Amino acid sequence: MNVAMARNLARRAARIVPLALMLLCAATATARAEDLTVSAAASLTNAFGEIGKAYEVAHPGSHVVFNFAASDVLLKQIEQGAPADVFASADEATMDRAAAAAHVDASTRRDFAANTLVLIVPTTGATPARLADLKAESYKHIAIGNPDSVPAGRYARQALSEVGLWDGVQSKLVQAQNVRQALDYVARGEAEAGFVYATDAATQKANVTVALTVPTSTQVRYPIAALKSSPHAAQARAFIDFVLSSSAQATLRQYGFSSTKP
Repeated sequence: MNVAMARNLARRAARIVPLALMLLCAATATARAEDLTVSAAASLTNAFGEIGKAYEVAHPGSHVVFNFAASDVLLKQIEQGAPADVFASADEATMDRAAAAAHVDASTRRDFAANTLVLIVPTTGATPARLADLKAESYKHIAIGNPDSVPAGRYARQALSEVGLWDGVQSKLVQAQNVRQALDYVARGEAEAGFVYATDAATQKANVTVALTVPTSTQVRYPIAALKSSPHAAQARAFIDFVLSSSAQATLRQYGFSSTKP
């Protein structure tokens, strides 16, 4: 090969490589743009993880990206412009606020699951027979989701208030950023008791014991809706339909969720 030919090939390669990189970047950007982002309550982590995989199998080429956190935190992110296509809350109140602010498409809103609030203790700890036992000296730390941002915490505050215990135990409360963190505090023995959902307690069978089912005057219901700002409206609706399907509902039951009551 002479020098002229070598230089010509080098110039062609110099043009081809940037073009290939541009095409690769464009393809990557397109793939990322097609991700379906689902912001869901922390207590849905395990069940939605499995449901998301099943959805991708049923919808070839789709990719679900989950953002799990306390419901109020998720709504705050949405209000601040964080990208999301679907919002699944652990309570009606948070979804009501999202609807009132016109963040969600009200026509897509559905209740898809129900849960139960429970009081848990470490497997090696004392087991209270009633909520009033939490006043005892042996319960120095009680884990609870921050009632200002975590639905499970609000349900717990409501339950404690209804039996006249809220003021008496506030000094013992260890506030968690979400229900899973409250679960971890008890599982690690950093709290002698804690309020979580029954589905969360089931994920730590070896480390925690359910002491009591805590009655709530309001049923723990999970609503889901598509975001008005979603660039993937059709896919968002398809995911909601899938969550309501018999197969996804069976998965939710496997993780301890129940059907919503009228």
